[in-house]
Amino acid sequence: MNIRTIDWKSNKVRIIDQTKLPLKLVYIDINRLEDLWQAIKIMQVRGAPALGAAAGLGMYLGIKDYVCSDWDKFNRKLTSVAKYLASSRPTARNLFWGIERILAVAAANKTKPITQIKQIILADAKSIMREDALSCRKIGYYGSKLFRKNDKVLTICNAGILATIDYGTALGVIYSAQAQGKKLEAFCCETRPLLQGARLSAWELHKQGVDVTLIADNTAAKLMQEGKVDVVITGADRIAANGDTANKIGSFNLAVLARYHKVPFYVAAPKSTFDLKIKDGSGIKIEMRKDKEVASLLFKREITPKNARVLNPAFDIIPHQLINGIITERGIIRMPYIRNIRRMLRKE
Repeated sequence: MNIRTIDWKSNKVRIIDQTKLPLKLVYIDINRLEDLWQAIKIMQVRGAPALGAAAGLGMYLGIKDYVCSDWDKFNRKLTSVAKYLASSRPTARNLFWGIERILAVAAANKTKPITQIKQIILADAKSIMREDALSCRKIGYYGSKLFRKNDKVLTICNAGILATIDYGTALGVIYSAQAQGKKLEAFCCETRPLLQGARLSAWELHKQGVDVTLIADNTAAKLMQEGKVDVVITGADRIAANGDTANKIGSFNLAVLARYHKVPFYVAAPKSTFDLKIKDGSGIKIEMRKDKEVASLLFKREITPKNARVLNPAFDIIPHQLINGIITERGIIRMPYIRNIRRMLRKE
């Protein structure tokens, strides 16, 4: 399936509107920072690696029409853009990583004319996209070694083409194994409340020719009990220094179930998702989203009493003790994570 989740076209950010999938494949062209902020907030564009690219392109959108010739003044503007963009979603590390990268590349070129710095920012944002496409294929290569022919793999949310530039992390591993002739069978959790598994992962897995079966989130335990799951694999939104991993709500449930049933549980993520400044999962800020996501079916039909209280965290934390390995573009990291994460991320 030859699609790109996010791209730079005709001096605009082009994204797939993921709120329209799977019924319609619709592209949106964005020319204003405020519109990109909104697209991130309502999850028209989503997925940690894709948000890294959105951050880079968003930083350029925020300053491309700003006129000044003084570095200090320009830097103040760039910093204000960074703070605004960072306020869209708090958990995904790649969003902040992309912002920090653009701030650093601008500072490294501060003696150059402002018009030139703007072009350097745009060029680096494009580099983020190229690097993500390459890193996902490397993740797929390393992760595919974990699968045997005819393995049954369970996943949650969407860590595929639609969460990256054009290939995927967790689903990229499945695609890579499939390309090697291993013929996997995938089970895809629906992923309440916004149904990223049902709407996005099931759609793209089917389009990629993978044998995929959609299940309700609470069916996972029954499948494992019946011996119908060989491997569980998820993406990640932020990984702490000790390997504790934030991922879509429900991932912790799967990790506990997998450990009880002796099913290996893997996380797939690029190095940009690691946050070594955070000691463990307790330091990861969890995004709380609107009640209506839970209280309705995709905002279209109310399913709860009007006075019902709702708790809607977007993510949970998978303790590192429940993770058998973290698949990166530099190889598979295993325990002890505190030592091996730092060693792997330093490796050239």
